[in-house]
Amino acid sequence: MQAVVVDEPGADFQVVERDVPEPGPDEVRVAIEACGVCHGDANVKEGTHPSVSYPRIPGHEIAGRVDAVGDDVERWTPGDRVGVGYHGGHCFICEPCQRGNFRQCENGDITGLTFDGGYAEYATVPAEAVVAVPDDLDSVDAAPLLCAGVTTYNALRNSHADPGDLVAVQGIGGLGHLGIQYAHAAGFETVALSRSSDKEDLALELGADHFVNTAETDPTERLRALGGADVVLATAPVSDAIESVVGGLGIDGRAVVIGVPGEQIAVDGRKLVGSRAGVEGWASGHARDSQDALAFSALREITPEIETYPLEEVAAAYERMMENEARFRVVLEL
Repeated sequence: MQAVVVDEPGADFQVVERDVPEPGPDEVRVAIEACGVCHGDANVKEGTHPSVSYPRIPGHEIAGRVDAVGDDVERWTPGDRVGVGYHGGHCFICEPCQRGNFRQCENGDITGLTFDGGYAEYATVPAEAVVAVPDDLDSVDAAPLLCAGVTTYNALRNSHADPGDLVAVQGIGGLGHLGIQYAHAAGFETVALSRSSDKEDLALELGADHFVNTAETDPTERLRALGGADVVLATAPVSDAIESVVGGLGIDGRAVVIGVPGEQIAVDGRKLVGSRAGVEGWASGHARDSQDALAFSALREITPEIETYPLEEVAAAYERMMENEARFRVVLEL
């Protein structure tokens, strides 16, 4: 098979020939049709995650079909349409796992980081990390939903917001453009917050009820004028942008951080105490969460805006993603 390998931190991508891997007893082999290129792949490319080892095939947004299964796998059969996300399996025995918090597993695997991922024609993955992909979703659309999709969908459905509540999506990029669609489909009064005025038409097209150009309008004042946000989904990883919306939270409102900035987020406690507001974080989800996100996306025809590249153009695809030039997700199509 063809595969893209990173030999060491900071090394260039190498397109190589490798033997097709054999699945272990509890593994599934996936014939890959598409794999998203995500900012998280920089952990492998640059060696910034403590658990990564080399050589490694990156990629944690995998969509394809089951090609073979291990002897102990019962749920999946060859030909099934499946996907694999960032969460690459769990131990079932640690304290979080015993409480059903598989995403917080103390011994969890990460697809494309602790084992080889989707920048290849085939991958073997733990069976518990595999999700069903609806027939109504193309593989190139399903792939980014296994990371950006489940992260935004899961954060919103686990918030306290009810249909009709005011939900703001801060940032209209790889995460935010999906967050707007999910918020609209869930029945929230949806506010799009962006520093880019040229994204207004897109935001309204995707389902936003309001657009706030934060380069010209104070988002706190605008959100307060709308009654105060029940939830602000912070998707742009920029500390000052997140800080600027906290004052716009309503009573018991929450700013939910899913786009993680490199700097600390400074919050004025006075803005939180009076309205009982808070700032919290959310981390994607496990396989069942991803499957729910795909099913909801298919039901409401929610798809990502994507650019596709062949496997051999991985370097160009990765660079376009890292430079924030893509609108909005980059996918390798095999």
